[in-house]
Amino acid sequence: MTLEIVIVSYRSRDHLRECLTSLREHAPGHDVTVVDNRSGDGTVEMVTREYPDVRLIANDRNVGFSTANNQAIRGGDSTYVLALNPDTRVTHGALDRLLELMEEQPEIGICGCRLELEDGTLDHAAKRSFPTVLGALGHFAGAQTQYRAPGVEVGPVDAVNGAFMLMRRRVLEEIGLFDEGYWMFMEDLDLCYRCREAGYLVWYEPSVTVVHIKHGSHAEGRSPRLDYAFHQGMARFYRNHYAPHRNAAANAAVYAGIAGKLGISLAGGAVRRAGRSLRGRRPRPAAPRST
Repeated sequence: MTLEIVIVSYRSRDHLRECLTSLREHAPGHDVTVVDNRSGDGTVEMVTREYPDVRLIANDRNVGFSTANNQAIRGGDSTYVLALNPDTRVTHGALDRLLELMEEQPEIGICGCRLELEDGTLDHAAKRSFPTVLGALGHFAGAQTQYRAPGVEVGPVDAVNGAFMLMRRRVLEEIGLFDEGYWMFMEDLDLCYRCREAGYLVWYEPSVTVVHIKHGSHAEGRSPRLDYAFHQGMARFYRNHYAPHRNAAANAAVYAGIAGKLGISLAGGAVRRAGRSLRGRRPRPAAPRST
């Protein structure tokens, strides 16, 4: 039984350092690969200097999450693969427990764990439901319920979070790797969907905890490219998995809704960026005159 840990990094050097340190302290002995999507923030130099035992793939451009993960996965032959975000920190015994679970239950194709925010609260995206049209409408309206699976305490779920996905390699060989048509966002849901369609379980195991610092590489909010990738991912997921079972009118309405939401999101992002720019240009108040 062998495990390869794959971490895709983009402008998250300091988070990545903490992640690699947690692996060194709490999960030694596993192969680790970092795929850097041309961060340009010293990530490559830091990994080379401080973690010489880590395999490093330095891309000359940002190829996205799916493609970068697949670069590392294709080059390995381990029994299991862990896709791990750089803004995570593993805890003592976490990987050992999940590997034992996967060995005990060969019907599990993909396994996730309890993801906790830094304040110790649950990251609700750790256990997920597949998106629905009604759920998406609620999400667009501001209700943060889309994708959550609140009714499951432990066991099979629709999907787990791409920040921590422990995958059985022979299942990946059967269903395929991450779909590289997703640049970022929705690729984890897509892989879990294909896993379940092939008859394997996607398992949520809350007895194991990993810290997740969300949005570690885009803390200032989504850029226009990320906004587009998010909505394009929604459209691709719907087209691949739902559209064949719906009529043309329903499909057209869904695509129009996604396009409209993208337009609103891009406009809102532009307003927020303009506001930040104006605040940055405001002159500082003059120092009080000495008497």
